[in-house]
Amino acid sequence: MNARFTNQVVVVTGAASGIGAVIARHFAEAGARLVLSDVDDKQLDAVARDIAASGHEKPTIKAGDLSKEEIAGAVIRTAVETHGTLDVLVNNAGGGIIKPFLEHTPDTLRTTIDRNLWTTVWCTWHAVPVMKEKGYGRVVNIGADSVRNGLWDHAAYNAAKGGVHAIATGLAREFAKDGITFNVVAPCIVNTPQVQKATLMSAQALQRFVDVVPMGRAGDMDEIASMVCYLASKEASFVTGQVISVNGGSTML
Repeated sequence: MNARFTNQVVVVTGAASGIGAVIARHFAEAGARLVLSDVDDKQLDAVARDIAASGHEKPTIKAGDLSKEEIAGAVIRTAVETHGTLDVLVNNAGGGIIKPFLEHTPDTLRTTIDRNLWTTVWCTWHAVPVMKEKGYGRVVNIGADSVRNGLWDHAAYNAAKGGVHAIATGLAREFAKDGITFNVVAPCIVNTPQVQKATLMSAQALQRFVDVVPMGRAGDMDEIASMVCYLASKEASFVTGQVISVNGGSTML
């Protein structure tokens, strides 16, 4: 077993499926003590049981809508009360309603902002005091490469993810001397179950997203999780305030 995160307490949000579940498994394989959160309590429990069945410590789960301040606070408190501390927060909770901007309704706009930005804001707001007190912490947000490349129909989603990027860079400067780093992993199209389902519905629509990737394929979830784990590690102690695209070259700076 890779012992990179042995005895470290890691909170992963949006962990019931897709990228979040794969991130959780990577941390479990590296020895972390996990607290997982998502709105889908049944699937969240299934992920926790699957991790335990693989021979790792069973994660603690705390389900709920993390766009609500009190729920986000309860997740962070669960980590501290269960394990005594918090070392890493991965703000993965999100999911966009992707459609042309003028086809959005007030409800779909609010939902997109709530799922992506407020989940990140509230979890971070509750986690940082714990990390500041101990003089150590890693916060890794899952952003979006579409913020940089202006992908079709992503304006509302980009408004939310742009905030996810910006809060990380702002807090990186604010807490640089407190031993806490803040970084963003910004994927392009990733081969998640949601994308696989969409491919069955409209292969042509998905192809136009793949076409913006010079490597000519979607990313793998493991590729995203590996970057998250690096940024969350002690080795990345001099990396902060960065938005790192894992994108097959779809934007090049």
